[in-house]
Amino acid sequence: MLTYAIRRLVLSVPTLLIIALAIFLLLKLAPGDPLASQPLTIPPEVREKMREAMGLNGPWYEQFWKWLVQMFWIEPQVLIDLIFGTEISWQWSPLLADVPQSWIDENLAAGVIRETADGSLEIYERKQRIMSWETRSPVMDIIAQRIPQTLWVVGMAYVVGILIALPIGIYSAYRQYSIFDQSGTFITMIGFSIPPFFTGPLMIVIFAVQLDWLPSVYNTVHNVVDWDSFVVQLRQMVLPVMVLALQTTAQISRYMRASMLDNLNQDYVRTARAKGLSEAVVVGIHVLRNSMIPVITVIALNVPSIFGGAIITEVVFKVNGIGQLLIGALFASDIPMVMTLTFIFAFLIVMFNLIADLLYGILDPRIRYD
Repeated sequence: MLTYAIRRLVLSVPTLLIIALAIFLLLKLAPGDPLASQPLTIPPEVREKMREAMGLNGPWYEQFWKWLVQMFWIEPQVLIDLIFGTEISWQWSPLLADVPQSWIDENLAAGVIRETADGSLEIYERKQRIMSWETRSPVMDIIAQRIPQTLWVVGMAYVVGILIALPIGIYSAYRQYSIFDQSGTFITMIGFSIPPFFTGPLMIVIFAVQLDWLPSVYNTVHNVVDWDSFVVQLRQMVLPVMVLALQTTAQISRYMRASMLDNLNQDYVRTARAKGLSEAVVVGIHVLRNSMIPVITVIALNVPSIFGGAIITEVVFKVNGIGQLLIGALFASDIPMVMTLTFIFAFLIVMFNLIADLLYGILDPRIRYD
């Protein structure tokens, strides 16, 4: 198992590089100009300098290599500095002797420059990070600010969907062709077929407009400080969680039902019943344990896809997460932001595919990765 995991991790490196290159080339070929939102009164020479500062004038392979270095070398260094509080890098600069003393005093107070023991001045050597063309801020800093909101909504929706789907799938299989099974099949097929951009506005019309039970807009700046604010947080999470959990429940419950039906007809189930074991032990322990093996792999594989569904849901409910961030970056032709976010999604897909394969081998002793 360890050898297989290491081999898959090694193979995932060229896979991710090819995916990154494909994403980069597609974004380069896509229509749109990152300077299109700038005023038309900007002189052509200034606009050209802006393009040069953004790195748009260089060859595509230089731009791609620069992004790779920033993504896999500089950003991890920044993360390590942030976690361990390591000292920033300083570099002696003779150019500081030509600047006004007021500027030196101001930047000494700000921590941009410092004075050494021999009286010379050192300037902070800033790492050239991936910068957003739209906000002029580091891309990873913006993602770090947005991702907690996405995890709140997406994570809760996935947990709720799984907790609802498993009992429905188990009971539907045990009571096959009953009214509960047929009703559950009908409802889950509807939930699986209807996309979030339809169920989202429908939920808003019913529960926010007609019944006025729940808010239609997710307040991202809301802070939970007491019980009342916690209730407000739960109320504003209900609608987006319901929309995302509906598809999760529909898909996983169908997998759970099919897996349970496959195991209920096996010989070991008839043997267990012939030995006098109770129905609760037969179904709840023997059948359920074997049925969960393929379902757990499906759950692991669906984690990246739920983020894809969250993109539409975040836009509908105004959740200030990475989904809304990606849509805004696409409209603004912010290639560094779109490139980084799509690569993160691709990384999640590759990693959770590996996790699903490893879980399948751990749960099923018949599977060997030799």
